[in-house]
Amino acid sequence: MAFFYPDRYFTRLSDISIKKDILNLKYKYLLLDVDNTILTRDKSIVPTDIKSWIYAAQQSGLEICLISNDWHSNVVDTAKDLNLPIVVKSLKPLPHAFVRAMKKIGAEKKHTLMIGDQLLTDVLGAHLVGLKCYLLNPLVKADLIHTLVLRRLESVILRNRQPERSSA
Repeated sequence: MAFFYPDRYFTRLSDISIKKDILNLKYKYLLLDVDNTILTRDKSIVPTDIKSWIYAAQQSGLEICLISNDWHSNVVDTAKDLNLPIVVKSLKPLPHAFVRAMKKIGAEKKHTLMIGDQLLTDVLGAHLVGLKCYLLNPLVKADLIHTLVLRRLESVILRNRQPERSSA
């Protein structure tokens, strides 16, 4: 069951302190999920606070690669807009996409952190590869029907666990 538990749990990406929660823990590389982690599922926008956080992370020297099970143009356009590499059609939680994403940014496993909004894709996949993973609440409630079904299972796994308070 430990494979399903996030290493840390936050409400939103911008609640994570780049210095305290990432750099001080010796992470140099980030793999970021796209849908409902940085890109809203309902309107396909990257909220201003998320854009600012990503920019600040880049300015701090972190190398970032986006990783998505999606293959539609909106995720590729998002990567272009943010000037970030992306792995699409990743089939998370299968390990190959995490490995591909790490290769794109020259990442070493021990210095790489995955951040996403799903236990059964992002957290499980990262742990299968030996990466630490922070879980976020989804940006919006809107989601694909199969994802909504998985979220019910995730709520059982998480039970009453609450996100950490903002440390950003």
